[in-house]
Amino acid sequence: MKHFFENLLLALVVLPIMYVMIVTPMTAEHQFVFGLCMIASCFVLSNLSSKHMVSVILILVSVTMSTRYMYFRLTQTLVFTSLVEAVCGYILFLAEFYVYIILLLSSFQISWALKRDVVPMPRDISKWPTVDVYIPTYNESLSIVRDTVLAAQCLEYPQDKIKVYLLDDGRRKEFAQFATEAGVGYITRSDNAHAKAGNLNHAMKLTHGELIAIFDCDHIATRMFLQDTVGAFLTDPKLALIQTPHHFYSPDPIQRNLYLGRDIPAENELFYGPVQRGNDNWDAAFFCGSCAVIRRKALDEIGGFAVETVTEDAHTALRLQRRGWKTAYLNKILAAGLATERTILHIIQRNRWARGMIQILRLDNPLFGRGLTFAQRLCYLSATMYFLFALPRVVFLVIPSLYLIFGISVLHGSAAILLAYALPHLFMSYYTSSRVNGRSRYSFWGEIYDILLSFPLVIPTLAVLISPRHGKFNVTDKGGTIDKAYFDAHAVRAHIICAIFLTFSIAFGIAKYFMPQYFNVQLSAVLLNIGWAVFNLTLLTAAICVARETPNKRKAQRLEMDIPVLIYQESGICSRSTMRDISMTGCRIDNVLGDMMLAEDPVTDLELATDHGPVNLRVNMIGNSAFSDYLRFDFGEVDINTRRELVRLMFTRPDTWARKPYKQDNIIVSYFTVLACIWDSLTSNRKQRRKNKNKEKPAETVEDAVKKDASEGIA
Repeated sequence: MKHFFENLLLALVVLPIMYVMIVTPMTAEHQFVFGLCMIASCFVLSNLSSKHMVSVILILVSVTMSTRYMYFRLTQTLVFTSLVEAVCGYILFLAEFYVYIILLLSSFQISWALKRDVVPMPRDISKWPTVDVYIPTYNESLSIVRDTVLAAQCLEYPQDKIKVYLLDDGRRKEFAQFATEAGVGYITRSDNAHAKAGNLNHAMKLTHGELIAIFDCDHIATRMFLQDTVGAFLTDPKLALIQTPHHFYSPDPIQRNLYLGRDIPAENELFYGPVQRGNDNWDAAFFCGSCAVIRRKALDEIGGFAVETVTEDAHTALRLQRRGWKTAYLNKILAAGLATERTILHIIQRNRWARGMIQILRLDNPLFGRGLTFAQRLCYLSATMYFLFALPRVVFLVIPSLYLIFGISVLHGSAAILLAYALPHLFMSYYTSSRVNGRSRYSFWGEIYDILLSFPLVIPTLAVLISPRHGKFNVTDKGGTIDKAYFDAHAVRAHIICAIFLTFSIAFGIAKYFMPQYFNVQLSAVLLNIGWAVFNLTLLTAAICVARETPNKRKAQRLEMDIPVLIYQESGICSRSTMRDISMTGCRIDNVLGDMMLAEDPVTDLELATDHGPVNLRVNMIGNSAFSDYLRFDFGEVDINTRRELVRLMFTRPDTWARKPYKQDNIIVSYFTVLACIWDSLTSNRKQRRKNKNKEKPAETVEDAVKKDASEGIA
């Protein structure tokens, strides 16, 4: 409420000023000067202070410049000489208007981000509520689900107040056997009606915990998860949901194929950072399907998890909000899961998210109906409208080529006046985003993510917009491997066609520019569209490079850690060393043994110290470590109790996912980083072929060396 009155007072002061700044007409020269003055003042303001109010002022300036640009577009540029130009021109204007609306909504969302603290649990354990832990699964392999279940058993919570349930919609015997062996509940059903939502609703009928903690079958929780989240329910009886971030300990396709080891924020950092914290400030935090705790009483009141859309999570949160329940977001990583391994799987997953959010927009539009505050309506509207980005993004990619090739003019006015209005709008948008979200999303990377998804999402999103009740829930495959590098042309086929089209249009535009005697065009307009097309082609090429799948042969992700370990050799000799990294299948430790000792007396066992006592592992050495600083071992098969202790050691420590914040974004550095990523991706194929060719060369024998020396006169 305090922030609301602060915003209201600020609005009463600045709105009249903004109105004058938006509607005042100017010549191109005056508009250039005005834009430069606004940009310079923002630079000065940014260097003077880093307080939150500065970010709010930057957002207001950015919104003002963007609104002035849209006012200019509406009042001065929609003049056309033919039907084709009118159609293309209005399509571009609608695409820009959509982006403008998203800019306004997102600016409102993140203007005041809430930093919520952990509510401590009461000392009296008898006051702690009972919790049911749900782990839904359908077609995922047991190797993925197993560790999530074992981690849930490691949650530090009174054992008489917590029950873990494996919800198997695949009805698999090996899962039932594992649940019995692990000592957790096993629930299945005769059909798969309503997919994940139906699975959860079925489990609710058979369980009775006051709270329900939900983890996707690949999300492994730290042992403090419940103690960090449950306390909030005890202090606020109207709290229905507390959501925590989705963190991934394996790289997604963009990170693995394009970042190539660079320290760049992952795609989800923006949503699980400024966006969700902003939503939380307006009491509009979303349920994201996993890593969350929900009050059963609240779910019972709305009839369980929403089944009308394929994004049951966000829709359930919306229905809870409509009934007056509160939701919260705790920005603390308390669980981690597996990201999608391949580009095509990444696209399929986002396809479902887009269809589901558009279904909500059509079937349960947050602008209408009872129960939501004005702020909540705007936050939900931003989330549901965002996934309509596919068609506008394609429009922006194609439009400059229409002028360069066909001479179709979609903007009325000189290049100078267009640049005078567009450049301050674009620069302030990028600069403000870099300032406010610069540790969660670097400049230009949001466009790359959207372009990667844009072509595959155009038809599905339009289809759902027209017929929202069609479509089905699809499960994203996780835990796969990639044996060798390859280019998935099918995933970016439309992108490649568009890139060829853009390249041709740029070449044609250059020809027009240097041979004006053959073409009746404005040279400044040609140059402007060439620059636009080159910028589009750069980002489009980066999106295409994501489809170059790099090898990912690890079936189990390896975590770096420094922990003491005892090495037992066949003779019974015991040595102390340090483990440097570990996975569920093997580890790497410092080589403290002599080469002869290893050859004559191999290592048979390792012993690790844990909070629950020592863990002994039978191991086999991998490879030849004669000249290595490290010893590498394979664990082989381990019993379920040992595996549980490995899970406890690797994944459930409170500091497992602690990390330093990313560096603040720099717009210029970010753009050159994009170029560097493109260059690395385009040249990596050649480097790999050269490497493979060298490997294929037969090793030079002693006889070959002697003959070679003799022929050169050395012998």
